[in-house]
Amino acid sequence: MTRSPNPELDLTMARIIKAPRSSVWRAWTDRARFEKWWVPAPAKCQVVEMDLKPGGGLVTRISEDGGDFVPHLNACFLAVDDLSRIVFTDTLVAGWRPADNAFMTAVITLSDHAAGTHYAAHVMHRSKADRDLHEEMGFHDGWGTVAEQLARLVEETH
Repeated sequence: MTRSPNPELDLTMARIIKAPRSSVWRAWTDRARFEKWWVPAPAKCQVVEMDLKPGGGLVTRISEDGGDFVPHLNACFLAVDDLSRIVFTDTLVAGWRPADNAFMTAVITLSDHAAGTHYAAHVMHRSKADRDLHEEMGFHDGWGTVAEQLARLVEETH
């Protein structure tokens, strides 16, 4: 269970997506769909690993401005609750191995809403400095942009 956000350590964002939870879930769990929205355009995403189970890896690469793909995220799924919650962290990598550069744990929740799906991200950091750095790096713009891209993808195909 996730605790209430701690404003000293956590960043959050939420939005309503006008599509059923199953469509949003599929965009999160299907590699080809995930690649279409996971990084802010015009950058491109490549999924290297997506093993949707606790202990499974989530590894992505990013290409900025059409350049070579470079490492983006190397994380481990902590929980995958069908149609409702995905928890991942870069504190661990696949197989529960400790990561070299721990930064955050993200809890993505999906719930029914009269207009479709309530989509929320709760991103936890180990320190205020990490939280502040993530905010300065553009958390709200970046996570907001990819949530908008996700919404466009699933609303168009719904």
